[in-house]
Amino acid sequence: MTLDIILYGREHRLELLAGVPACRFRLSGGPERAAHVVAPVPGIYSVLMDGLVYDVWVEEAVSGLVIVIDGYRFEAGVCDPRRYSRQSRNRGPEGIQGLRAPMPGKVVRVLAAPGDAVEAGQGVIVVEAMKMQNELKAPRAGRVLSIAVKEGAIVAAGDVLATIE
Repeated sequence: MTLDIILYGREHRLELLAGVPACRFRLSGGPERAAHVVAPVPGIYSVLMDGLVYDVWVEEAVSGLVIVIDGYRFEAGVCDPRRYSRQSRNRGPEGIQGLRAPMPGKVVRVLAAPGDAVEAGQGVIVVEAMKMQNELKAPRAGRVLSIAVKEGAIVAAGDVLATIE
């Protein structure tokens, strides 16, 4: 599988040669690399590469993915060239969408209420994990249908915290 990734405004091509756990890949035509990847819960990965272990959290965002690797935050746009079409380029997700906790943590703020209109990228809930606050943002413009948590609640990775239509 080949994916186009935009990181810091630069486009890279990622070729996935073998999947998890014994992952093999090539980035932008470079040498083949290998990593052992374990995903104990959705969105959280433990990656062993070149003798080092990395803790990785991945969450969906309006622009693509937010990736946190050992405390360093990256935003990446990801496109599967097989799914690209001119008609789908400007379309956002449709229907009801759940805003999920990217990792275990504590809800420190609820920024929206049921019935509120939200814009794409607007903060809805803030979750604190590993002394970092992560603002979960609306994936698209819409209306908040429900908020499933209160401030102070402990959440697990993958828990639905809010729904947006």
